[in-house]
Amino acid sequence: MRLDDLDVTDRVVLVRSDLNVPLAADGDGHVTITDDGRIRASVPTIAGLRDRGAKVVVLAHLGRPKGAAKPGLSLAPVAGRLAELLGAPVGFVPAVTGESVTAEVARMSPGDVLVLENVRFDPRETSKDAVERATLAEEWAAWAQAYVSDGFGVVHREQASVTDIARRLPRAAGTLVDKEMASFARVLSDPERPYVVVLGGSKVSDKLAVLANLVGNVDRLLIGGGMAFTFLAARGLEVGNSLLEVDMIPTVQQIIKDAQERGVDLLLPVDVVVADAFAADAAVKVVAADAIPVGWMGLDIGPQTAIAYANALSDARTVVWNGPMGVFEMAPFADGTRAVAEAMASCPAFTVVGGGDSAAAIRLLGIGEERFDHISTGGGASLELLEGRSLPGLAVLEESA
Repeated sequence: MRLDDLDVTDRVVLVRSDLNVPLAADGDGHVTITDDGRIRASVPTIAGLRDRGAKVVVLAHLGRPKGAAKPGLSLAPVAGRLAELLGAPVGFVPAVTGESVTAEVARMSPGDVLVLENVRFDPRETSKDAVERATLAEEWAAWAQAYVSDGFGVVHREQASVTDIARRLPRAAGTLVDKEMASFARVLSDPERPYVVVLGGSKVSDKLAVLANLVGNVDRLLIGGGMAFTFLAARGLEVGNSLLEVDMIPTVQQIIKDAQERGVDLLLPVDVVVADAFAADAAVKVVAADAIPVGWMGLDIGPQTAIAYANALSDARTVVWNGPMGVFEMAPFADGTRAVAEAMASCPAFTVVGGGDSAAAIRLLGIGEERFDHISTGGGASLELLEGRSLPGLAVLEESA
């Protein structure tokens, strides 16, 4: 069901949002949200339900508390920011379930919004035991009348607030999940060509399934980030102290061979930015990809590579990007990621940014999010979609009631 098909007026609607945002605390313990992108992405669904007279109860997690209540991972500051973005009061209950939650829900009026505490404070949320997860879901279902799945960042998880509760209530996909699925369907089913995929990040092993699934469908594959050095090593180059997965070299050699046989244009760095230490104040220089000095490490693609990648993107009609080109958090190694993002934003393609570090880089580097067709809120979920996998939190929405 779509959100508009769900009867929500004067009903308690549980919304599973993804509010897992980065926090920073100062010396006085004051917590600041350093990137509110996921909170902003949750607003359309919550605001739409408010406008339709729903009593909105938000379920979400923050970090990995491993089933224990940790004050530093409380959703209280997130609820405050959500209220600012909604322009309306947002209640907060420092509990996941129990009498205090039931009492607050009973006091709600149509249009009210209530955020419950971090669901991962309850060990049943992430339990591998389906019975344990079910008991938590039953406690929520006792006072709710409908469920909306709007946390795309968790739809690849089998968890109480993602799958178990969905089976117990009338359910629908939220605005965000709907948009995510439409965007990925467009790039996975019948992409307009040329179809270009840009993959970065640290390890080949993290992207192996994506590479295997995409190599038969893309026209061009651009490789950057730490994973590029395993590709370079697979071609016989010395990579100094750069990140290298030696055990992945035979696999990468097979990927390179498969790309050649399928006519995929596989681009690797021709030059790299190297440093003598993993630090923002390290000695830095640009060298050819086949001339990385002993003891130095590659931390970004070089300027010639950035130009080549921009040219490869210039006539693309579909582009998917997952993973930065370098250690963009450090200024000396951010230019490659910035160049690729700018080229992607300027090309005539339908553009999808696969969440995670790529989305964070766009915001950190000040590149307008509106310049991309879709920026995913779920790095892990988007990777699994690109791998061609079925995601539990989406499959449950398609089950018969």
